[in-house]
Amino acid sequence: MDTIASLFSFITWPVSWVIVQFHAVYGAIFGPNTGWAWGLSIVSLVILIRICLIPLFVKQIKATRAMQTLQPEMKKIQERYKNDKQRQSEEMMKLYKEAGTNPLSSCLPILAQSPFFFALYHVLNGIASGTKIGYINAEQLASARQAHIFGAPLAAKFLDGADTVQKLGASLTDVRVVTAIMIVLMSASQFYTQRQLMTKNVDTTVKTPFMQQQKMLMYVFPIMFAFFGIRFPVGVLVYWLTTNVWTMGQQMYVIRNNPTPGSKAQAAYLERLTKHVTHHGKVGRRSEKAIIKAIVAKGRERNEFERKFINSLNKAGLAAQADGSVVQSVATETEAGTEDGATTATAGAAPRRQQPKRQSKAQRQSGGTKQTGDSLSLEKSDSETSDSSEQPDSPEQPGSSEETEQPQDSKSTAAQQGSKPGTGARSKAQSGQRKGGSQRPKSPSKK
Repeated sequence: MDTIASLFSFITWPVSWVIVQFHAVYGAIFGPNTGWAWGLSIVSLVILIRICLIPLFVKQIKATRAMQTLQPEMKKIQERYKNDKQRQSEEMMKLYKEAGTNPLSSCLPILAQSPFFFALYHVLNGIASGTKIGYINAEQLASARQAHIFGAPLAAKFLDGADTVQKLGASLTDVRVVTAIMIVLMSASQFYTQRQLMTKNVDTTVKTPFMQQQKMLMYVFPIMFAFFGIRFPVGVLVYWLTTNVWTMGQQMYVIRNNPTPGSKAQAAYLERLTKHVTHHGKVGRRSEKAIIKAIVAKGRERNEFERKFINSLNKAGLAAQADGSVVQSVATETEAGTEDGATTATAGAAPRRQQPKRQSKAQRQSGGTKQTGDSLSLEKSDSETSDSSEQPDSPEQPGSSEETEQPQDSKSTAAQQGSKPGTGARSKAQSGQRKGGSQRPKSPSKK
């Protein structure tokens, strides 16, 4: 470990300088030689480093999700080229290039903070051995050697002997108890962080070897931390425990507000989002709009939880838009305005078109299309004819006969109707004969 730490000695100067600056602030509050001043300086160093690594953490999340999405394709490539390892590697690299991801991207935060970790280890080892390293001068070195956290010196280790611990002004029991508790907390926080990722933020619809690897790491990492923890100084344990707690809180925030599609965390998030949107009728935060926009863009490729979310909005009379906003659906607006606008709609509507009056069979056979006014005049002439037939018959005039009357009647009727006499069917209809019944009596001719 000392050899590895010496490889990162180039960064011991900035790390030691940051620790000294924070110690100057906390030393004015708690005292320069106290464990709180030096311990909080290390904690502040962790927080500063992790804040700077937030962009890499976001990139890690995207890379991890991209790897989860590619697992089915990776499995097909492995099965297709299981006898050709070189072709399998080439196809894998091609798949990574097309997706814009890389397996190492998920390890970026750990790799990025490794130099700071080993530099801090190098500085604390120098404090334990009384060697000035980096920006720390002799006075600050003596102050750090006197600093204790719950009775354990910053430079003490779990495996240190009684003589080494006595030189640092502490008892072996205190050092072992404090370091053991910190190692257990460090391993437990690492296990909980990995378990939270596996149980809540993994797509349960896809069963791939990647999930098996993650489950294996969930048990391997805590064991590794426990194995290396007994060799770490107390100051490094403070650093690593703070890092694990930060990672756990950061991951809880991401899982709650930006879960992996298809995971249990997404189901819980969409349920909360449905209640919020249906209650307020709109989307407030930009992150929520981004998630709704992604769900709308999927179309038929939505998973079960996303379809349930869209259906819940539709039942509430809302519709998700392509830009991530939520508006009231058109059907609901129409239903809401029906009651108030019923009278206006009825009053402003165009009058209904009147159906033409049904024509008689004789009219349809004659090919004439009569308008409503013509039919009314025809009815009027028929009524006048029937009235005249009810009057008492006058004595027949000499020289009159049926042969002379029928042409006159047909001519007068044809003149009234505006049609030309000629065909038998038209003459029959105009003479007043009824279909299938007795004929209408003819009125006597008038001179």
